[in-house]
Amino acid sequence: MTRWNVNAVFPPRTLHAIEKAIQASHGAHIGQVRFAVEGALQIDALLSDTSARERAIEVFSQLRVWDTEHNNGVLIYLLLADRDVEIVADRGVHAHVHPAEWETICERMETNFRLGRYEAGVLKGVEQVSELLKRHFPVQQERRSELPSKPAVL
Repeated sequence: MTRWNVNAVFPPRTLHAIEKAIQASHGAHIGQVRFAVEGALQIDALLSDTSARERAIEVFSQLRVWDTEHNNGVLIYLLLADRDVEIVADRGVHAHVHPAEWETICERMETNFRLGRYEAGVLKGVEQVSELLKRHFPVQQERRSELPSKPAVL
């Protein structure tokens, strides 16, 4: 998957819709959501047999999703070449959400992707992550987003 493939699947209007969904999500809870899409793993990652999960954890660190006041950042990572979704949550969220709940969201997103519904899949994933965060991290007072809402295209 090249950058061209990523741009074809995630054109500017789709990235804008995802950004707006994340902004709305940030108004519904005190959690912090990021979305990142990567076309394919780099050759060194492939040669070292890096899994999508391992790469998602690297991206979580690179995008500083862990750097929030309440340790409540969540990364939704898509490896487009494999249509593999990984959700990485910071320790504050991880303590409240069972891994099976994240896996269910990933599977639903992947189902949409197999059907070619990338925008719908990501928007539904952001919505479902937001629902979990609203349950465990409800809005207590108005506050600013700590992480960018703009999707990261790697």
